[in-house]
Amino acid sequence: QVQLVESGGGLMQAGGSLRLSCAASGSTFSINTMGWYRQPPGKQRELVAGITRGGSTNYADSVKGRFTISRDNAKNTVYLHMNSLKPEDTAVYYCHAQRIRTDYWGQGTQVTVSS
Repeated sequence: QVQLVESGGGLMQAGGSLRLSCAASGSTFSINTMGWYRQPPGKQRELVAGITRGGSTNYADSVKGRFTISRDNAKNTVYLHMNSLKPEDTAVYYCHAQRIRTDYWGQGTQVTVSS
């Protein structure tokens, strides 16, 4: 089993920056992809960004150039640096990890961007 604990959400004005962190614990060996998803109010959960153990990344088009995902394998931690925040970035952000074809999720952290 893998446990994921997120931190760093909050309320921010448009144009501001936030950093989310997600620490994995438990059976962290063989975790391959880690990433972030978000679920805006009344909408489905969507991929924000992902990163493999080797450092390959992918981003949703809506966040390219504004968000950066990074990972510290030694600490089993993934980060999401969010710049130039927009009101449409408001959502619950969930950390995700995949290990041996099993998906794990954090409890979610709220990010609210005011205009």
